[in-house]
Amino acid sequence: MLNLPNSITLSRIILVIVYTVALAVDGSVSPHINEVTGHWFQPISTTACVALWAFVIAAITDFFDGYLARKYNLVTNFGKLIDPLADKILVSAAFIYLTAVGVCPFWVSILIIFREFLVTGLRQLAVAKGVVMAADWCGKWKTAAQLTYCIACMTQLAYGGNLIEPLRSLSIGETGWWFREITLWLSVILTLWSGLNYCIQSRHLLRG
Repeated sequence: MLNLPNSITLSRIILVIVYTVALAVDGSVSPHINEVTGHWFQPISTTACVALWAFVIAAITDFFDGYLARKYNLVTNFGKLIDPLADKILVSAAFIYLTAVGVCPFWVSILIIFREFLVTGLRQLAVAKGVVMAADWCGKWKTAAQLTYCIACMTQLAYGGNLIEPLRSLSIGETGWWFREITLWLSVILTLWSGLNYCIQSRHLLRG
């Protein structure tokens, strides 16, 4: 059933398409990544700017569809299927791009995408045996850390230093570098932790 939460979820997939097409039009990264022109919010890469805002809006919808579904009792089987799928597509697309342009280490993207496939497989196994594997707090914080890292990196690619404080500090220079490193390693740690939690929860299913 295509209710409001499901429509919001589908819009997230459409935004991923917008994100991908924008980067496919011109996937190059400006050599002046730390450029400062004096004009606030003037993009140094138009395509990266379009991709960034498509990603930000998609990340925001990730909160609202689940919230509305629970609040108004609009949870459906279609929503249970498409919501985590949309999340995985969104995160995977961002990390693949950041790896392609040399911002994110390739092994991090492989780890994150592998975890998503692993958890999807474990959940499908659980459903086949009539067991519900609910998302835990670690998985939610993992997603938050990943989205924060991706947005921070894409903001730098799109705007460079053309931002007001404190956004400029989080975009370029030592402060920005440390912020991205912290969110990157937090993403890695929480990805491993949440993946291990799912494996522990499903160990009896694997033995069976």
